[in-house]
Formats: sequence, structure tokens, C-alpha cells
Amino acid sequence: MRGQKKVRERSLTELVSAETVERCKQGDRAAWDALVEATYREVYTLCLRVLRDEQEAADATQDTYLKVWRGIKGFRGDAAFTTWLYRVAMNAALTRNRGNSRRRAIEVAAEPEALVALPASDSTEAAAGARVELGVLETALASLPEHYRVAVVLRDVYGRSTAEVAEALGISETAAKVRVHRARKKLKSMVYPDDSGPEE
Repeated sequence: MRGQKKVRERSLTELVSAETVERCKQGDRAAWDALVEATYREVYTLCLRVLRDEQEAADATQDTYLKVWRGIKGFRGDAAFTTWLYRVAMNAALTRNRGNSRRRAIEVAAEPEALVALPASDSTEAAAGARVELGVLETALASLPEHYRVAVVLRDVYGRSTAEVAEALGISETAAKVRVHRARKKLKSMVYPDDSGPEE
């Protein structure tokens, strides 16, 4: 399981090569098309998890690439390109989400067996062994404050590191760690209201 997570993180980071980014910065349309093709699914899925509406997610994805195209010349490479891309996508989705008349919850992708892992509340790194029904966790996620929900989804659904979560949300690593910790704690209290969950 841990090995699979590392493979997933590596594949996300390597979606776009540094060479492709540099070519895009020079206005190479072929490189831009390759970049969009390589990252579109991840960007759209992230927007969909925030907005839970296919058309809104598609619009937010379009907004994301428009902003990235306009700003890519200023990308300095201090962080991975995908981290910067996720930050732009998250901001585009949150902007649309806040403009909607009703609040939408994040949709969590189901594992093949329709189960997902619930991390221990005192851990900010690896997920604990507890597993809960998808619907229960979806409901709990939906009730989290937006800033907690987004942080824990980036960390536990997308497998981003604490540093990457911080970069994507424009906050310090300490703040990112606190948000993820509190989100996990709230999730655990909602999923296990009688405190019968796994030992910490």
C-alpha cells in the first residue's frame, strides 16, 4: 500500500517534464498541447471533487489552463510544476464554488472495493489501518469547513506532501499540518461518534 502511494506521488510529479515546461514558456504550442493532455485528467478531477458538477468543473479547468498559459513565463521552478498547477486549479475551483448559491461537497473517488482509508487524528503522515464505508466518509468530508476539507483531500486523496499542500494553498507548512491534523480529527469524531474507532 505504501509502495503504491509512492508510485502514485512520483507519477503525479512527473506528469510534465522540465523541458516541456521550458518549451511552453517559450510559446511552443505543441509543448503546450502535450502539457494539457498530460495533466487534464488530474486537473479536471480535482475541480470536480471541489464543485461536484461536471460543467462547473469543466469551466474551472478551462479557467485553470487559461491562467497557467498567461502566467507560465513567470513560473520559476521553485516547486514542482504540478504543485503550482494544482494551486491554480484549486483557486479556480474555489472561486467558482464560493460564487455558487449552494455549498457543494467534495466527491471522493471510490477504491475498487468501495472503501477508503481513514487516517488517525494524531498523524500528519501515513494513514492508519482503519477503513470505513465510502458513503460515511463522503458525508463527513462534506460537513468539514472548506479550508480543512481542501487540505485533507490534497494530502490524503491526492497524496501530496505537507510541503506541497502548503504550496498549493499558499500557507505555511505549519498551517498546512494543523489543517490536515484538525480535519482528520474531525473526520474521526464524525465517523466514530462513540469513540469506538481505532486506537491512536
